[in-house]
Amino acid sequence: MTHRDADPKGLIRESYRIDGITLGECRSIFLDWALSLADNTDQKAALTALLDTYGPGNPDHPMTGVMQEGLVSIGTPRRRGGWRTRARN
Repeated sequence: MTHRDADPKGLIRESYRIDGITLGECRSIFLDWALSLADNTDQKAALTALLDTYGPGNPDHPMTGVMQEGLVSIGTPRRRGGWRTRARN
């Protein structure tokens, strides 16, 4: 996957062009990016492509950190169900 395929709207690309962007703004942009991905998109491959493109030249940029956190959380198992599932048993 190329970085262009991973960021069709250019949201991540543009975040690196904004001088003085904050961590909170990067998180908001990242959420917009994640919600705009097609259902069949491999999120891990997309984030890896974006980090490979933008990360090396911008190691201290807040978006780099946000994407690294996102990549870690993709591999973290999440609890499914909640009280509704337990109430059925």
